[in-house]
Amino acid sequence: MEVERIALEGSVATCLSPSVYDMICTLGFELRENRDIESIVTRDGEVCWGTITECVTLAGPAQGLDFRDSVRLLGPVCEAVHSHLLALTKEQFGTQYAPWLRWTHSPELFPEIRDALESQQAPAISLSLMKLTSCLERALGDVFLLIGRECPFLLRDLLASEELAEVFGKPVMRVLTVFVGSLSGLNLRNVLWHGFASPPEVPAKYCSTMVLLTAGLGQLLKTYLQQTGRTVAPRPLLTLMESEDLLVFPDVTEETLSVLEEVMKKSPFILKIMVPYWEVAVMKFKSHRFADCAMLLLTQLEAGLRSVFAAVNKRPKRLLTAESTALYTTFDEILAEHLNDGGINQLPLLLGEPAMEFLWDILNHQEGPRVRDRLSHGEVSLSDFPKRVADQLLSFSVVLLLRFVKEDVSLEFKDCPEVQALTRRAASYRSRFHPAALLQNQVLSCEECVRRWPLAPLPEEATRGAARLEENSEIDACSSLIVEIMGELCSHVPERHRGVGDLENAPVGKRPQLLPGLCSIRIPTLFWPRAALEVLTLLRSIGSCCAQVALQVAASLEQRQRQWAEKALRSRQRRNFLRLLSSAELLSPMLSLVLLLIALELVSIQEVGRKTAPELQQYRRFLKAVLQYTENLEVQSRRGRNQWGEAVALTHAALLKIRAFGERKQMLIHLAEKPT
Repeated sequence: MEVERIALEGSVATCLSPSVYDMICTLGFELRENRDIESIVTRDGEVCWGTITECVTLAGPAQGLDFRDSVRLLGPVCEAVHSHLLALTKEQFGTQYAPWLRWTHSPELFPEIRDALESQQAPAISLSLMKLTSCLERALGDVFLLIGRECPFLLRDLLASEELAEVFGKPVMRVLTVFVGSLSGLNLRNVLWHGFASPPEVPAKYCSTMVLLTAGLGQLLKTYLQQTGRTVAPRPLLTLMESEDLLVFPDVTEETLSVLEEVMKKSPFILKIMVPYWEVAVMKFKSHRFADCAMLLLTQLEAGLRSVFAAVNKRPKRLLTAESTALYTTFDEILAEHLNDGGINQLPLLLGEPAMEFLWDILNHQEGPRVRDRLSHGEVSLSDFPKRVADQLLSFSVVLLLRFVKEDVSLEFKDCPEVQALTRRAASYRSRFHPAALLQNQVLSCEECVRRWPLAPLPEEATRGAARLEENSEIDACSSLIVEIMGELCSHVPERHRGVGDLENAPVGKRPQLLPGLCSIRIPTLFWPRAALEVLTLLRSIGSCCAQVALQVAASLEQRQRQWAEKALRSRQRRNFLRLLSSAELLSPMLSLVLLLIALELVSIQEVGRKTAPELQQYRRFLKAVLQYTENLEVQSRRGRNQWGEAVALTHAALLKIRAFGERKQMLIHLAEKPT
């Protein structure tokens, strides 16, 4: 599917549906009455909650809130609050409200919000409201944990909780629900964080009111804490690490920023009403406000991708915010395989696998950075937000915007070295945070650990002692089985990764390293069926146990060899050390065998869809048996257990099971060689 055929709606006037636009931009301005600010907040900054809560009305018995009437009645109150905050100097604002805002543990945020309100710059006000809602959500979660055990993930569920109602009172929570807690209300958090609202569409008075409400919550919280003698323990914020796995694109240069600033004006990927957000994002990057830059880019990537999603799937109405009875088109649906009606989502086919894998990596995979989730839920430190993460988002944005420009514009940047470098990196991207990619890394890391085991030759005395161990016959049997099974597994290694020589018949220790090649094979990661994910989970569990065994054996070898050299081992300890050495000589090729099995099965994992239900059940039973072996081995190899004889017996039993299952040709590597 070609990008040029997609007609993007760059000239839309709003992404808010008529009823949502009416709720946010009109209803709160219908009543023109002037409200006395002293009935809302005292001269000392104490919020008069009764004046605010009386504006929130119920639709009727058991019908919940009347959101339209509530927003209409709150309009004059918000107007008065906005005028009040703008009339305060920085010093007055700090004196009256700073003490009541400390409970959020982000006191530095509120002077910035006040400056944004004073500037009357719409993008800055929208950004302030985004930061305020995420900060408030995090702080309310800390308060929830005074009483509750597990904090709700969604803000709307948090605001509806009995725990917060106990602290602040239900009338107060209803006020917050009108502003940020329901699709039927103003829903300010979602329309901003999901990129629906353009800068002029978010009235500044709602941002001012949220600041005052946050201060009022601080006052109520202080009273509750004094009455109960409790103390809020804030959860520590996360610091996003600049993981090498995350760093795909090079540092953003001045030339890259210049290209972005130019393409922003010409790419239909960006809705014209949203251009100010992009301009501020670049400005924030230049001023080293990397979290602010990332927030704006994430919301606008979602807005742009929603525009492409609506066009390519021929669903123009999905560009707009949904009503409370319908589905919002957010990243969750934009990046999914199917539409909510069961049809095939055409967007992944248009973007291609590398771009989709990048988006899934940075947004969705549970062990990835999940940048948008963590920013929007207030989980990360904004001041410590890594520049390199913002680099990745900016660079990806440049590539994405260029994909949708007209041909003459594309030619304009074709020979730009920065653009060429970014395009190459983007085109070759492969998932770093899908569980399959993580398993490949784990296999390589475990193999490296095993190869570093200190298996140095022993003095003659120790060698004679090792030769007399009763486990030796079983070790010999295991070694023969390992040679046999390794030969069979090696026959399934793809030709280009086999190296030279007779791979199947080469001695175990003399075979070329196969795992780096196998783990470099690109495995498609999009939209796996459930059966493949279940198999992957089992393979990862086996890999985790192998990694733990490798670390434990390495630590035991290092400690005991040092003690042997220092003649610090007693008679029984010396005998146990000899068992450890013999076992390690066995476990080294055994772990290599299991890792090779994991790597081969992972390469063929999509073949699991060809198994019948009974075959799949047998295959899972086999993997669980291997997992049971590695779990038992992990227990026996713990420091202090030293059950090396039992480890040998476990290994012998496991090898017999692996050989028997392999002989039945029921592994995925066998299916991969059968015609479909």
